[in-house]
Amino acid sequence: MIKPHGSDKLNPLYVQDTATRKALLKEAQGLPSIVISSAAAGNAVMLGCGYFNPLTGFMNVADSISVAENMKTKKGLFWPVPILNVVNDASKIKGAKQIALKDPNVEGNPIIAIQTVEAIEEFTDAQMKLMTNKIFRTEDPQHPGVAAFNSVGRFCISGPIQVLSFSYFETEFPETFRTAYQIRDEIQKNGWNKVVAFQTRNPMHRAHEELCRMAKEDLKADGILIHMLLGQLKKGDIPADVRDACIRKMVEVYFPPKTVMITGYGFDMLYAGPREAVLHAVFRQNCGCTHLIVGRDHAGVGSYYGGFDAQTIFENEVPKGSLELQIYNADHTAWSKKLNKVIMMRDAPDHTKEDWVMLSGTKVREMLFNGESLPEEFSRPEVAKILMKFYQEEGGK
Repeated sequence: MIKPHGSDKLNPLYVQDTATRKALLKEAQGLPSIVISSAAAGNAVMLGCGYFNPLTGFMNVADSISVAENMKTKKGLFWPVPILNVVNDASKIKGAKQIALKDPNVEGNPIIAIQTVEAIEEFTDAQMKLMTNKIFRTEDPQHPGVAAFNSVGRFCISGPIQVLSFSYFETEFPETFRTAYQIRDEIQKNGWNKVVAFQTRNPMHRAHEELCRMAKEDLKADGILIHMLLGQLKKGDIPADVRDACIRKMVEVYFPPKTVMITGYGFDMLYAGPREAVLHAVFRQNCGCTHLIVGRDHAGVGSYYGGFDAQTIFENEVPKGSLELQIYNADHTAWSKKLNKVIMMRDAPDHTKEDWVMLSGTKVREMLFNGESLPEEFSRPEVAKILMKFYQEEGGK
């Protein structure tokens, strides 16, 4: 199996021994504590799962700036975005050597991790501006990732952590949430050697389904990992439980048994386009995948990134040998009326706009809200039915 990033063996930071974890939770009750941001809680979950191997905790200011500028820590580890625990006010933990980190996303703010405090530093305006530009390629406060990144504070708490909880992900998504080490175990049990990962924060329509099938066939892969984001999204995105139901129904009906793993991970979307695509590659390698599908506007939002910036970053900015995982570059896929099937648009230079079945997200929402069936060339009827129920019952809110 492919090695994890940066080490020979995966190093998940979740305390798996029940007795030890209970003892640490009891100990944590007496520690100075702080309610962390949703982004930091997601980082803690990803560290606990082994997705952020080989990191041992939250980065300090020097590593954060180095990663933002060069995609490397000060010691030279390749890493695409800073992994931070940043707060607005650190006065409650001043001078503490160990602190309890409290979960902002669960009622009562239970303890999610214990952190050993190596430093509490404050980012300057110039440093925040630099990181924002490097990570998101924009300072526009309307960008949801930029807004979130700049709203959580300036005080950077660095140091290793012991993760004691997977937040709400394990309880709310018991069939879907999986750690990197659980996925690696399952890949091994399946006897898969070549595994292609598909990242999604949306329900999967025909084009996504066919893209997974194309990649598996082109790469002669043993299996597909459909890996969906379960954390916080921007307003208007489809909730995780609805996406989960759509994807499960699609796989059940349209894929051969035992060729697809449906899983999810607990992380808040960054909407950072190219840099987030690289992060996706890092943690897919950590869960045992050999390839990642990177399509048009991967991890993007609005018109902040060029359609294929998330592909060219691997060619132009990621140093050779930084990752063992390989990228499967995909074009926009859609149903061709001429050929009567889904294809990549780059493979049909003779097609005009009228030759494709294309629907905007706004048009799809409008049709579902009004109870209109989506074209079967665009969405499987079983998937459309689940989405229609959501939009009519919840108003798509």
